[in-house]
Amino acid sequence: MTKLVGLSLAIAWSAAMADGPRLFVVNQGDKTMSIVDPTANRQIAVVDERQTTMHGHEIAVGPDNRTVFMPIYGSSGVGAPGLDGSEMLAIDSQTGTITGRVDFGHGVRPHCVVYEPVKKLLYVTTELGNDVTIVDSNTLQIVGKIPTGAPQSHMLVVTCDGKRGYTSNVNPGSVSVLDLEARKLISVIPISAVSQRIAISRDDKFVFTSDQTKPRMAVIATATHAISRWIDLPGSGYGSAATPDGKWLLVPIPKMSLVAVVDLRQMKVAKKIPVETAP
Repeated sequence: MTKLVGLSLAIAWSAAMADGPRLFVVNQGDKTMSIVDPTANRQIAVVDERQTTMHGHEIAVGPDNRTVFMPIYGSSGVGAPGLDGSEMLAIDSQTGTITGRVDFGHGVRPHCVVYEPVKKLLYVTTELGNDVTIVDSNTLQIVGKIPTGAPQSHMLVVTCDGKRGYTSNVNPGSVSVLDLEARKLISVIPISAVSQRIAISRDDKFVFTSDQTKPRMAVIATATHAISRWIDLPGSGYGSAATPDGKWLLVPIPKMSLVAVVDLRQMKVAKKIPVETAP
């Protein structure tokens, strides 16, 4: 595969195109987006964000696989000084053309975007506003905001029915529970001094986030909005994702160069997979 120079904190989502599946990869440092053919194992195009100072970070693909939504976060990591992004781009997945923009009005560091198919809305974490901004996916107009009650609301997960959202608030070390229908904050759950990323089980019963001060992961029961237990990890976890069958949670452990595989029935690490440096 062609090396993606400057790949930084990227999220890739796959989409099925007429000529096969595609991966869209944000290269934060390069201010570009790579389009990758995973079947042929090669990069087939690079989309320039046409930004002179800003950098994309996360990405989502619309349900028709036609539009890619990319918030322009900025040049730094969460909480660090740097440029503050103020918009989100809509990109045609077939041509790589920028077809629209969402203007947040000022620097808010828009980061994680989640497409919610029930109401066809985009939920975007807007870090410096301490909120989640709601965008109409068809018109690209801002239609509302939901306060998170905490700074650095970096990542977001949404339940399958589109009723609840959960943000990970990095340096406060907390998780915010949001009522997406009423567009209000329900509660803020303390986790640790610092926590990272967030995931939700396939059945929407549990939310997971990794403590950055101890090698463990918090398990939040969505029925009670409280930590129900902790999962011991071999090291500090980072992101995580449930497998499609709902049986496993994959947790990269960057400093140990491995992925921990959590058995979600027993809520414990079942095996460890060695990988390349700093997953």
